[in-house]
Amino acid sequence: MRFMTTPDNTSDAPAEPTGVAAQDWAQASAEPQYRAAVVDLLGALAYGELAAFERLAEDAKLAPTLADKAELAKMASAEFHHYEKLRDRLTEIGAEPTQAMEPFVAALDGFHRQTAPSDWLEGLVKAYVGDSIASDFYREVAARLDSDTRELVLAVLDDTGHAGFAVEKVRAAIDADPRVGGRLALWARRLMGEALSQSQRVVADRDALSTMLVGGVADGFDLAEVGRMFSRITEAHTKRMAALGLAA
Repeated sequence: MRFMTTPDNTSDAPAEPTGVAAQDWAQASAEPQYRAAVVDLLGALAYGELAAFERLAEDAKLAPTLADKAELAKMASAEFHHYEKLRDRLTEIGAEPTQAMEPFVAALDGFHRQTAPSDWLEGLVKAYVGDSIASDFYREVAARLDSDTRELVLAVLDDTGHAGFAVEKVRAAIDADPRVGGRLALWARRLMGEALSQSQRVVADRDALSTMLVGGVADGFDLAEVGRMFSRITEAHTKRMAALGLAA
């Protein structure tokens, strides 16, 4: 999924991990419901990475220059390597990767159908905005995972280089034709709404994931913290829109 930017929280000193976050996988996975939640999480991430690879490869066809096409191909390759890491980890912990991904295929494919870009610039904004929202969500969840799973999740959320590339290209297009900015701002707002709705639906459909998020397993969010989490995600989105030169 993913060229997510890291949330700006450098002013806060990192808290010492507690509970499950202070355990490794061997310790934490003794709780069956926690293990099920992690398999769901890795399955969702794995299919997200596979879909991102597929989408970037498709978007490369819209690229206006050979250099742009090559850049997207490189990013697509990075997404596929992220998928492979998740697939291998699922196998390592005794889960069948295809089965772990399957529950998320319809929702993610539906999101991509509903938000198919009409041109090269919309594709860049979708990757930058849509994927970043998902990445912010997974980063929030990662803070509450066991150390081994947290390390893997954060590694596959690493920026593939798409963020800087998207900002450069979109800003250049707006400078060349300011009218482009209004159209892309509307597009980005639509993406924000669809991405948040989709993530909430996916979590709600998976009992183990939703239980983990609201504190029933491990050190989940309480309901007030869920609200704060989505506020932080929305704030990060506003900053990304400003980086693109667009109004949130």
